[in-house]
Amino acid sequence: MKPIIQIALDFVDIDRAIKVAKEAIKGGADWIEAGTPLIKSCGLDAVRTLRKEFPHTTIIADMKVLDAGRTEVEIAAKSGADIVVVMANASDSTIKEAIESARNYGAKIFVDFMEEACNIERAKKIASFNPDFVGVHIPIDQQMTGKISFEFLREISSVVKIPIAIAGGLNSENVVDAINAGASILIIGGAVTKSSDAESAVKAIRRAIDTRTSIKSELFKRFSDDEIKQALSKVSTANISDAMHRSGWIPSVVPVSPATRFFGKAITVRTFPGDWAKPVEAVDIANEGDVIIIDACGVPPAVWGELATHSAVVKKVAGVVIYGAIRDIKEVKEMNFPAFATMCIPQAGEPKGLGEINIPIQIGPVKILPGDWIVGDDDGVVCIPGQNAAEIANRAMDVLERENRIRTEIKQGGTLSEVTHLLKWEKQK
Repeated sequence: MKPIIQIALDFVDIDRAIKVAKEAIKGGADWIEAGTPLIKSCGLDAVRTLRKEFPHTTIIADMKVLDAGRTEVEIAAKSGADIVVVMANASDSTIKEAIESARNYGAKIFVDFMEEACNIERAKKIASFNPDFVGVHIPIDQQMTGKISFEFLREISSVVKIPIAIAGGLNSENVVDAINAGASILIIGGAVTKSSDAESAVKAIRRAIDTRTSIKSELFKRFSDDEIKQALSKVSTANISDAMHRSGWIPSVVPVSPATRFFGKAITVRTFPGDWAKPVEAVDIANEGDVIIIDACGVPPAVWGELATHSAVVKKVAGVVIYGAIRDIKEVKEMNFPAFATMCIPQAGEPKGLGEINIPIQIGPVKILPGDWIVGDDDGVVCIPGQNAAEIANRAMDVLERENRIRTEIKQGGTLSEVTHLLKWEKQK
């Protein structure tokens, strides 16, 4: 079948979903999906509203049916859904009941493969039940680890002769890869729903499909461990803190030179107040792009100054963060070297060498290990734990992308509170 673009409206407010759906259809989208968050938030009124707004468009209800297949398909179909989604890891009887119910009410069944259900034997068995579509679903939380693969899609397309959909991390760069792996239904989420211009986003994806050519995308893609720098070059410390559930901020340090944005892996230093030996020695072992982060107990005298900065610039160190004091600010500023510290004073200490390099340190509530990622900008400094840096960087990208869409909706008329329905989503007492 000709490749179909399906837009997954994973919003929690129907008016925002409709805005994007209108833009997407104008851009060439074929099918519109009432995403699971939208159905959980608004109930099947979301499907009813979409049917009323788009009477000639195929509407999918992503019910993620796991039980009560007959009943759930019936109510979705009666609400206006053309296609209802049932999970592949539901019981055989649930899937069969869903298919039978769909036949009775003029709907079609889409069986969604996710997590442990993604195996060929299960695919063959479900295909024997004769659903209308099957789909391979890369879950959002898995996407955030940077692990997006079309391998199971390729495997299932070799044994199943039913139209196959793919969802999870699709954009104008990789949609052709998905088609080549066997997909005929391309389920697009964030690359459209988080775009500041959903119409143009769909047009780019359609152009990629029609020409079978990858079109570069600056956003809406996920990065692996080897690509973290690409993500960190795009996101702010605020994005990162939001991605870490409002944590990660290193307290008590502020920019003392022009807040040039920086990021890099941590070279950690613990030293005694005023003992600048280990901070300076850390420059010698730092690699290009590293960040030196110093725990000097948050008190004077200074453990860093002009000459240490000169050394760091020569070694191409990305920046320095000092829980303690710095001096020679005029010279540091002239070198345009990113430096954060607790205070600026003229008095230096003595190089006694009583500290340690590349050991765990703790500044306030934040524990920092060697190799953690340190990011700084005008808002301050955050630490990203090294063991899940790719996931946090991708989640920060997700925050940035969502904010871009909200910014557009504010410009179209409305306040942040109005756009996000703040009163509706305040915690109920």
